[in-house]
Amino acid sequence: MTDVVNPSLNRKMPTSGIAEEAALLGTMPSDSMDDIELKNIKLQFPHARSMSREDSNAQEEVVETERGNVVVAVQGNRSKPAIVTYHDLGLNYISNFQAFFNYIDMRALIENFCIYHVNAPGQEEGAHTLPEDYIYPSMDELADQLNHVVLHFNLKHFIGFGVGVGANILCRYTLNHPEMVSALCLINCVSTQPGWIEWGYQKLNTRHLRSKGMTEGVLDYLMWHHFGRNTEDRSRDLVQVYKSYFERNVNPTNLALFIDSYVKRTDLNIHRDPDPTKKNAATLKVPVINITGASSPHVDDTVTFNGRLDPTNSSWMKVMLVKYVRSQSS
Repeated sequence: MTDVVNPSLNRKMPTSGIAEEAALLGTMPSDSMDDIELKNIKLQFPHARSMSREDSNAQEEVVETERGNVVVAVQGNRSKPAIVTYHDLGLNYISNFQAFFNYIDMRALIENFCIYHVNAPGQEEGAHTLPEDYIYPSMDELADQLNHVVLHFNLKHFIGFGVGVGANILCRYTLNHPEMVSALCLINCVSTQPGWIEWGYQKLNTRHLRSKGMTEGVLDYLMWHHFGRNTEDRSRDLVQVYKSYFERNVNPTNLALFIDSYVKRTDLNIHRDPDPTKKNAATLKVPVINITGASSPHVDDTVTFNGRLDPTNSSWMKVMLVKYVRSQSS
């Protein structure tokens, strides 16, 4: 260093500063700076997404019901207020809710609530194939099974958190037992009976699942059901994890029975009273947050559902996908 003037301030640096800078630069060979930096760089790859019981801190318990056993996974302090979850088609509590509740920002939920994850019969992780003579519960009977869960864990009331089929089941339970439910958080909830197109697709799916297992057609339907049409717009590793999960971890016979029950669902028969001052309409009496995604194939269903709810205690939310594109100048 021959010039000790700081050009940005146009004044001389203190003598102590000169000495420190000289000592620092003296330890760095100026002709190989790039090589040194490259040698010290280590690539850090994100941990692979996975859905495994080993990553869960929930305790599983078997609850006996009149229509077979139900596996319930309990997560959190049982003295805390209760949240009851119910999963969607092709999923269970691990594949549907584990990542959500394990997310660091959801830690407050685990600290302040106890989560009771209900698995539909035969949909739990590693489930054995249900007997051939087993008659799978209808949607109303699946809702009635929640009575046994409530009694088993001595729940006084709970918040319901359901996705897809699970949202429909929680609605049915709430219509029959409004005093037991404090509020509902429902994602992609369908309140109507199936149309002919859905009925046809699902009947074909159940036939293939029973006779051929998880075929490409069934896999494509499940991916559409959960991600919509343009899966390339989603996280690639997330899409691949779910595709692999459906291929390897789902019991096809049991899933066929679950789908068959869902496709035979009846309308919830709820409606909004034209007079907002009246509270006797046949609709859900508890607060409801009705959520969907902008790219979800169930957006229209949630709009229909929203139109049948009491506007004074319900909200409709559509989550948008925001992409950040870095400009060339940045």
